Amino acid sequence: MLEKLQAHIRENFPFLENKKLLLATSGGLDSMVMVELFRQLPYEIALAHCNFQLRGVESFEDQKFVENYAEQYAISLFATQFDTTAFAKDYKLSTQVAARDLRYNWFYELIEEEQFDYVLTAHHADDNIETFLINLGRGTGLDGLVGIPSQNDKIIRPLLLFSRIEIADYAAETKLKWREDSSNASNKYLRNKIRHDVVPLLKELNSNFVSTFQNTQKYLQEAQAMVEDAAIMVYQQVAEQNGETIHFDLLQLKRLPNYKSYLYHWLKEFGFTAWNDIYDLVESQSGKQVLSTDYRLIKDRDTLLLVPMLESSSHEEFFIEKEVQEVKIPLKLSISKVTDRTTSSNTTIFVDENKLVYPLVLKKWQEGDVFQPFGMKGKTKKLSKLFKDEKLSVVDKENIWILWSADTIVWVVGLRQDERFKIENNTEHILKLEIQ
Repeated sequence: MLEKLQAHIRENFPFLENKKLLLATSGGLDSMVMVELFRQLPYEIALAHCNFQLRGVESFEDQKFVENYAEQYAISLFATQFDTTAFAKDYKLSTQVAARDLRYNWFYELIEEEQFDYVLTAHHADDNIETFLINLGRGTGLDGLVGIPSQNDKIIRPLLLFSRIEIADYAAETKLKWREDSSNASNKYLRNKIRHDVVPLLKELNSNFVSTFQNTQKYLQEAQAMVEDAAIMVYQQVAEQNGETIHFDLLQLKRLPNYKSYLYHWLKEFGFTAWNDIYDLVESQSGKQVLSTDYRLIKDRDTLLLVPMLESSSHEEFFIEKEVQEVKIPLKLSISKVTDRTTSSNTTIFVDENKLVYPLVLKKWQEGDVFQPFGMKGKTKKLSKLFKDEKLSVVDKENIWILWSADTIVWVVGLRQDERFKIENNTEHILKLEIQ
């Protein structure tokens, strides 16, 4: 087993040479075999043990066992204790998810604080089978069927090529001691039910089930790689990023026979889960949107817009007192007194200061807001009509700020000045307003 592991590392993890490794060690069979193997290899290792305090005295006996092993072989040990039950309750998580989050967060803290290069965990081939079957029962996509990754950022899983039987046989041959987790015998958890009842039956039906399953996952991983390549090529044809907003061209997208699959592939990393709503959005009217925790997907004519969730309220107001020369929030605006008007633009306007009522107010537009466009004396126009004429997207409209004087619009900032504040022949005090 040691030689097989060495060959596996040389082929798949050659970068581990001369690296500082932290081995996640529960004291159970799998992790103790991993520690014993790496103890015999030329690597700088240390152990990390999490006491989740879920099994009373047993949990502390596990910790003591690992401490004794580390002391016996003069291996550095990092141990911590978690109130897993309280954490799970506070964050409304299952016990298993809470333990996983606590464990990996702590591992990354140790990487940062103690300058470790990688953390090694003892997941093996049977763990992969169990995970596959769990995800299969949940109706997962391809991502849930390709198996536990052998590397995920700083987490390395070097034992995935070994079966549970191989690991147990090695422990027996070397007379290795380990701690038995009593919860593993219970069928309380789905994984244990699969481990005790389903996987043994599959192995009974096919004596080579582990190896054939590994081949199947290899084919699935190859298929996933092809999907990734296709998704990248199609993305370049239908998507365009502008700042924090991604635009998906629906006319191009709908020409694809499997456009729903592409949408799923592109959007899953943004936390979306309401897939039927997203697919319906393609044929919805403009303005409809689907939300994830941090993002919005908005239908805007022939485009889907992916944008971060708004941080500011549409009802926020920012006041500008007289003599203020610079505004930094919510946008950068300079205000200066000038003697002559030069060329106006979308970003620069000139107004008659005597017509202003202070404080001026910057706020977002509301449905029904009306202004008098510059050059259209006596004629008013709804902002919604202006935005439609300018072909602004839903997101563009949300980002527009309006400068008000009392109950009258001075400037649709960055777009159009109001006629009522323009410079006249008798204007004595001219203000220049410019957005940066």
